[in-house]
Amino acid sequence: MCPGVRYKIRMRASSLAALQDQAHHIIMKLFSTSSRSRERFLEAILQSAIEYAIISMDLDGLVTNWNEGARRILGWEEAEIIGKSAAVIFTQEDLQAGIVHREMAAALAQGHGNDERWHVRKDGSRFWASGQMMALTSDDDEVEGFVKILRDHTEQRKNEERQHVLMHELSHRMKNTLTVVQAITSQSFRNANSLEEAEQAISARINAYAKAHDILLQENWLGTTMATIVEATAVNLGLETSGRIRASGPVVELGPQAALCFSLVLHELAINAHKYGALSVDTGTVKIEWSVRHAAGDERLSFIWQEVGGPAVETPNKKGFGTRLVSSSLSAFGEVSLDYVPTGLILRLDAPLQKLRYKNLIVELGTSSPEQKPLPESKRRHPI
Repeated sequence: MCPGVRYKIRMRASSLAALQDQAHHIIMKLFSTSSRSRERFLEAILQSAIEYAIISMDLDGLVTNWNEGARRILGWEEAEIIGKSAAVIFTQEDLQAGIVHREMAAALAQGHGNDERWHVRKDGSRFWASGQMMALTSDDDEVEGFVKILRDHTEQRKNEERQHVLMHELSHRMKNTLTVVQAITSQSFRNANSLEEAEQAISARINAYAKAHDILLQENWLGTTMATIVEATAVNLGLETSGRIRASGPVVELGPQAALCFSLVLHELAINAHKYGALSVDTGTVKIEWSVRHAAGDERLSFIWQEVGGPAVETPNKKGFGTRLVSSSLSAFGEVSLDYVPTGLILRLDAPLQKLRYKNLIVELGTSSPEQKPLPESKRRHPI
């Protein structure tokens, strides 16, 4: 703004409410001070508004004034931007769409042009700005240029996006959970011989599903490890110290969906083993082994559940809910096989790790998972 020249800015009363509140008790004194004092005061206000980028331009859009807030937010020093086009702070997309001219036209026609969009800093990075462009006129109402006032609202924008993603993810999880509970309930009733049996089956399955949710919540829903899910299965059956469930394998991270799937599958396998298989007799054991191999540039998981020392096994005449759940759930991740060999049931899964590790929208658009530290060798392979 040139010394000795007075301007009027057409704007809504609320545009600089924050600045007006800070200086209201001083502004009232300006009516009795000299023009030069008023200019110095307004310049001080302009430079102290460091949270706002305040930029004045001539009618050609060339910068004529650049406050301290503009330097901090946008990165250019006043000396290197004065006389240059203010269009440099707009994205290429907005320049091609004629946004600059639209803002100027709105400022002339309506007194202000709203500005809610991405802008560009000197280093090329983008930030979300909220502000206005207003016509700058002299005392005789002749338009002399424009003033653009904006504020960096990038964090607010990101928070709004995160909130939207969280609500979408919450709705998705609720629907998935209700679908699983509905399937558990209907199938348990269909395969039960009595209401009491159905009640026990429903309660046990939903409890296993809930325990998996608890594990995921402890990790901020970022996932968990295969060993944690296996250990939780043994704990649910009270077999964590019995040595009858022996698990071994490297540290393998599972995404939320894979963790929930394995929780239900291992619960069904364990319950079946407890009723009819290796865990139904004192001498029987279950071996759970998993390993990772590289095949054609792809990491793949090999998972095996093998029952040993139980009653002789025969292929069932019909598939119950547990068998269908095991096959359908794991087949979403890879190739599944169930072998009813006389010495004990064997389940095998061959799946790409990428599918099993897939997180969710929150992880992709929000906070990344904390770095996974390798476990000591003594803890990588252990009996549960």
